[in-house]
Amino acid sequence: MVTVDRLLTVDQVADRLGTGLRFPRRLIEERRITFVKVGRHVRIPESAVDEYVSAHTVEPIALRRSSAYRRAA
Repeated sequence: MVTVDRLLTVDQVADRLGTGLRFPRRLIEERRITFVKVGRHVRIPESAVDEYVSAHTVEPIALRRSSAYRRAA
């Protein structure tokens, strides 16, 4: 069974990413995100936005305290 993805406009993608319109348009132009041409309109599958966010998520680094940085009492 094929799952049908919701197709988002560039405006909707920009809102979802919290960016301006230029950023998703640049992703499309540079072919860094999957998109669908519907006539002269461009739509981005919701799953493509989720994959883009997952691929570019940076996890925090757990810092360990070194004995060299401890304060003397």
